[in-house]
Amino acid sequence: MIVVKWFFLILPVVSTLNALAENTPPPANTETRPALQLLDGKQALAKMALAMRTMNYQGTVAFLRDGKLEPMKYSHAANNGHEQEHLLSLNSPLREVVRETGKVSCLYKATQKLVVDHRPFERSFLIELPTDINQLDAVYEIKLAGEESIAMLPAYVVTIKPKDDLRYARKVWLSQQWYLPLKVVVYDQDEEVLEELMFTELEVKDALPFVGLKPANANAALSSENNEEPVSQQMPFVLSVLPKGFKEVFFTRKPMHDLEQPVDHLLLSDGLASVSVYMEHKNAAQPLVNLDSNRVQAIDAVNFFSHTLGDFELTVMGEVPSETIRLIADSVKLRDATR
Repeated sequence: MIVVKWFFLILPVVSTLNALAENTPPPANTETRPALQLLDGKQALAKMALAMRTMNYQGTVAFLRDGKLEPMKYSHAANNGHEQEHLLSLNSPLREVVRETGKVSCLYKATQKLVVDHRPFERSFLIELPTDINQLDAVYEIKLAGEESIAMLPAYVVTIKPKDDLRYARKVWLSQQWYLPLKVVVYDQDEEVLEELMFTELEVKDALPFVGLKPANANAALSSENNEEPVSQQMPFVLSVLPKGFKEVFFTRKPMHDLEQPVDHLLLSDGLASVSVYMEHKNAAQPLVNLDSNRVQAIDAVNFFSHTLGDFELTVMGEVPSETIRLIADSVKLRDATR
C-alpha cells in the first residue's frame, strides 16, 4: 500500500466560520489599491500569488472537507526570498505542519513523532498557483466576478472555471487591501462544494519568525524522513496521453512504507490541480484499493484508481474528477512494452 500522507499530498481542506477580531491595526506599509475596474481575473490572481510568496501574515483559517470542520492557526513568514508556512491544529489530533523550501515537516503532539518529507515541488497549504498565471489560459476561464466581504474584509471575487470536464472549478476571494486569499472554494462538476477554506481573522506584519519543529523529547521521538529528490533514472513507464494542460512536474524514486523496495512517483499538474502516479513492484505492494474493483474510488475529495500492470502495482490519485484519473491510469504503459 502506498502510504499517502494527506497533509503532504492534499491537505484536509475545510471551512465556514465568520468573524474578524476587531480593531486589528493595519500594517505600516499599507498601499492604496487600484479600483476594481482596473483589474481582471488573471491580474488579480497574479497579484495574489506574489503577495502569498512575499508578505508576512498570520491568522486563523478554517478548513472544511467532507462535512468536517478543522480550524487551524496559520502563519507565513518571508525573508530575502525564503518563505515558510506554518499550521497549528486547534483540535485533536493535535499536530504542527511546516512547509519550507524543498521540505514539509509534521509533528504529531500526542506521540511526538516527527515526519519530514523532502520534495522538489512547492505548493502552498492555501491554494496551488503557477508562477505564470497565463499557463492556466489553455484549460481555465478566469474572471473577476465582483466584490464581497469575507470576515469583515472587502474582497475581490475571482472565478476559475474549467473549459472541459477533466478538472474542478474554483472560486477565490482575495483581500482588496493585501491581495491575500481570504476564502477558496472547490466545486465538483455538479457545482456542489467539495472543499472550502476561509480565514476568520487575518493580519499582515512587517516580519514574522521562522518556526523550527522539534519533539519535546528527542530521544523518545519516533522520526521518519523521506527523501523525494528528482532522479536521473528513466521512468519505467510512459504516458501515451495526458489530459490537456497537464505536464510532468517531477519524477522521483524512493523506498516507502519501511521497505527497501523503491516506489516510483510522477507528479502531474495543470498549474492548479495535481495528480500523482505511483508504481511499485506488486510483490511488495499492499494494494491501496481492492484490485477486484474496476472503478475509480474516493476518499473525501481525492479520487484514486489502482490496478496491476505487468509485475507492478499502479496507483493514480488526485483532486480531479474520476474521468481524469481513469484517463491517466489507462494511458500508463510499461516502457519495455512500448518498444
